[in-house]
Amino acid sequence: PAMAERFADHRRHGGVSLLLGLALLGTGILVGSPANAQEALESGAYRVEMSDGVELEVRWAGRGPLVDGRLLPRPVIAEFSPYAEGCCNEVAGPDYNYVNVHIRGTGSSNGSFDSLGPRTQQDVAEVLGWVCEQPWSNGHTGLVGFSASAITIYNSLHLELPCVDTAVMMSGTHELYRDLLYPGGIINGLPALVVLAGIGGPGMGGHPSRMETDPVSMASWLTGMGDVVTGHLGHPTLDQYWVERGFRGDANDLPILMVNGFFDVESRGAFQAFQELRDDGAHLLVVGAHDGVPEGSGGHGAARARWFDRYLGGVENGVEDEPVVQLFMADGDRQEMLAGRFVTTSGADWPLPETTWQSLWLDAASSGTATSLNDGTLGLEPGEDATVSHPAVTSLPTATDPYSTSTAGFDLPAAMTDMSVVEPSGLSWTTAPLTEDVWSAGPASLELVLATTGLETDMYAVLSDVWPDGTAHPMATGRLKSNFPGVDLDRSLVDGDGNIVQPYGRYDVHDRAEPTVERRYHVEFWPVGNRFKA
Repeated sequence: PAMAERFADHRRHGGVSLLLGLALLGTGILVGSPANAQEALESGAYRVEMSDGVELEVRWAGRGPLVDGRLLPRPVIAEFSPYAEGCCNEVAGPDYNYVNVHIRGTGSSNGSFDSLGPRTQQDVAEVLGWVCEQPWSNGHTGLVGFSASAITIYNSLHLELPCVDTAVMMSGTHELYRDLLYPGGIINGLPALVVLAGIGGPGMGGHPSRMETDPVSMASWLTGMGDVVTGHLGHPTLDQYWVERGFRGDANDLPILMVNGFFDVESRGAFQAFQELRDDGAHLLVVGAHDGVPEGSGGHGAARARWFDRYLGGVENGVEDEPVVQLFMADGDRQEMLAGRFVTTSGADWPLPETTWQSLWLDAASSGTATSLNDGTLGLEPGEDATVSHPAVTSLPTATDPYSTSTAGFDLPAAMTDMSVVEPSGLSWTTAPLTEDVWSAGPASLELVLATTGLETDMYAVLSDVWPDGTAHPMATGRLKSNFPGVDLDRSLVDGDGNIVQPYGRYDVHDRAEPTVERRYHVEFWPVGNRFKA
């Protein structure tokens, strides 16, 4: 496809590297765009009772004037969040009224937090029905979400959501188990701890008012916080608990703008949600979320506002005619991407319809370029059969988990974010220097035959861009616990030669490997977005 290049003076790179190891993970927060000040911003709060008697805090805001103490009827943009934000970021300007709902068991709302499960999903439908009937609503509602608030909506789409016309979802998961808390079946505790702190802190702050208005609700709040931990740790397989906390169908046919980043801590989720909902008019804009917005990219603020103007405000601005998929890709390094050195492309679908799938083979022959334990070659043809061994050494998370590193936002030394420190303790396979630029925009997988001496082994594969100085810069990570060798072929992406290029792993039942016996695995890389330069 035709591709637009920015900042062509960027340094040139040497090849591609793959390295195996271990890592961890994290999350972050977004702030909305400033409002176009006209009338004064009015705000307040309601206590709205759900069908089971629990009261939720619903905060509202909008540009005046007030008539009989109420805002004028306008389209409403609603967010459902566990982080007890005030109201509201005017994400589409002053022509809309806004509500922010503290979901049950969080912030100033009563009840027990159910980790974005069935009761919270029912609350979403009930609150939206209430919003639709308010005198400050014109009967049209849009949804906005970032991370947890986006997950809440994805999880609720199987219910009919009253008066909702559209949504803008930034980051978020398609399946909470697979896309964040257990990627590849490996427990990912750091995001859970970050989320628990983000929810628990404001909840603790609301205890005095909760004690005053409904002392009994304190017990429910404490139970909900405990359930976050027991739910996460007590369900290590993708069982019904996690099924109820993932996408379970769509009863609404909403046009949704999905915003994401290739290095986002939940990057897989938006790509999968787009594939599920593209027939309803979804668009995918990959320009950054938790992982930061590249300088000079323009970000997603204008796109978000234009989306709401088109599908909620009725403005004929041509958004629907823009490319369905728009990608801002790295040019060899994430940090330099944030500094403004990136490339862009677009297409009519994900994966891009013009994609050519390429198999690369792990070869024991030395590349002569890496300091790893084996220094293998990544080639276009199979090499001779060989076996290599690897000790169980924990890798450096800042390098081998680019998703958490990007979310943490630390200004780390380069050696902490490239593979220099971790490479000597891992296995690597590296291509020869590339003779032409390779644009990689899509999913990828590692097919690995492994025998392990342990009952459980966590496999980490890192796909890197190798620069002329020999440093390897992480572009994507694949993770898989050896308990989960199974693949659902019906839900996997397979190329024309029958190769699984995006495996949909089976995580519902533990299938432990017999020690020292070889077994075949398919490790899913989260979507790759990079130009590997000649």
